[in-house]
Amino acid sequence: MSVNLAINGETREIEVAPDTPLLWALRDVIGLTGTKFGCGIAQCGACTVQLDGVAVRSCLLPVGAIGDRKITTIEGVGAAEAGRRIQKAWLDLEVVQCGYCQSGQIMSAAALLAKTPNPTDADIDAAMAGNICRCGTYVRIRAAIKQAAGAAG
Repeated sequence: MSVNLAINGETREIEVAPDTPLLWALRDVIGLTGTKFGCGIAQCGACTVQLDGVAVRSCLLPVGAIGDRKITTIEGVGAAEAGRRIQKAWLDLEVVQCGYCQSGQIMSAAALLAKTPNPTDADIDAAMAGNICRCGTYVRIRAAIKQAAGAAG
């Protein structure tokens, strides 16, 4: 079946079954490999992308359920102000250790800042819940989110 997806500001037509998870359409069909496979049950956050600016897990989201909503992946998050600020803060504070979970972390953090420019610790906790970092960089992640929020002009 032919499916049109609006990804990072570009419409892509792909041939996949409507029940194909978005993660596999992105990685295997389109070649956007920045979104990672982690657990396959939407619990770890490695596969997080944004759907109309909301952080969602792509490993269980069928492409047939997306419709005309806009998808943003880690490859396109820097096009938005919140995404640019988050990426800069991640680099400034050297958040990454192994890096595997970081695309999902960045996507969740950017969605948070786009919606809540000056998040509280409780806002950060709620937005980042379910994004697991096996390396334990949570302190640096929180600091980067706060730095990016402070950089809002």
